[in-house]
Amino acid sequence: MKNLSILVVDDDPVIRRLLEERLKNAEYRVMVAEDGYQAEAFLKQEHFDVVLTDLVMPGDIGGIEVLEITKEIQPDTEVVLITAHSSVDTAVAAMKKGAADYLEKPINFDELLLRMEKITNLKNILRNAQDLGQAMTVTETEAASTIQDLEMRVTKIQAVLDQVETILQNDYDSEDVRIQKALGTLAEQ
Repeated sequence: MKNLSILVVDDDPVIRRLLEERLKNAEYRVMVAEDGYQAEAFLKQEHFDVVLTDLVMPGDIGGIEVLEITKEIQPDTEVVLITAHSSVDTAVAAMKKGAADYLEKPINFDELLLRMEKITNLKNILRNAQDLGQAMTVTETEAASTIQDLEMRVTKIQAVLDQVETILQNDYDSEDVRIQKALGTLAEQ
């Protein structure tokens, strides 16, 4: 499943373009935002599997804020931060807030593609687990219904057997009459 949808958020047009081209060449669906405001608008309009954001951007919405906005709007979207070496501690702190990973600048594109592949695999595993969970729920529901039906049938059969037993134990009728009545009761059911 290489068709992950990725939102690239970076104020540097060269980095944005490089990321966009490399990811598209790797068969990912890519959209780019030049700042956190544009990213927020895109997140409200479209679902993304991954947001790849620069940690430090001008304005009030930097990478940490993009992470927080993403998790608020699309909690299941993975966020990967791009950081300069000097802000690795900040990136690690961001991971504690829900970021999936971080990459250091200059970006190693092989490493980036490996991270995207890792996220793809994780999303596939989660999707398979959800499908399995749904299948188990359906199976449990059907099993419960079947058990309930069987319990009702057993109850009805037990009532008929109790009735037949009462007929056969009745001393007022002859043995032939009791057998006839018992067979009649069984035939009705």
